[in-house]
Amino acid sequence: MTGDRTRHVVVMGVSGSGKTTIARGVADATGLEFAEADAFHSAANIATMERGIPLTDEDRWPWLRSLAAWMDEKADAGVSTIITCSALKRTYRDVLRDGPPSVDFLHLDGPVEVIKGRMSKREGHFMPASLLQSQIDTLEALEPDESGLVLDIGQPPEDLVERALTWLDIVRRDSAAGS
Repeated sequence: MTGDRTRHVVVMGVSGSGKTTIARGVADATGLEFAEADAFHSAANIATMERGIPLTDEDRWPWLRSLAAWMDEKADAGVSTIITCSALKRTYRDVLRDGPPSVDFLHLDGPVEVIKGRMSKREGHFMPASLLQSQIDTLEALEPDESGLVLDIGQPPEDLVERALTWLDIVRRDSAAGS
């Protein structure tokens, strides 16, 4: 099966942790197909968050299943992927793993003050800083049986991308071209 040779990576963490920056960095370096999980949210979910109301598990299940299905479709087509997704709970990550043959997680973690500072500078994002605490309260650390790496957001983004590439053991596009 073609999907057995693909890689699927979820860059996870609370809003404002830098998921998009790191996922784009890895995608640019490797050619993994990038997707922003926020683009998979229903209009109702976005409206709920814009009103400052945290999503319930029932709100999240269809969203998570659509992300898993997208990764699975890409795996079947022989395409490796990297997505951003908060993936706050083990049960959410389990749904994501129901899609492609395997999923690796990069968990961006760091001080709340740093994340709040980042969120205060963002423009045009539907996730208000007032919901950050609900995400922090919901977050469950990766468990030993989950394929994942925790990255300290206090480090420069380019260093986090390099650590991710090393851990994932994915060849850079520019390295592959020279071989």
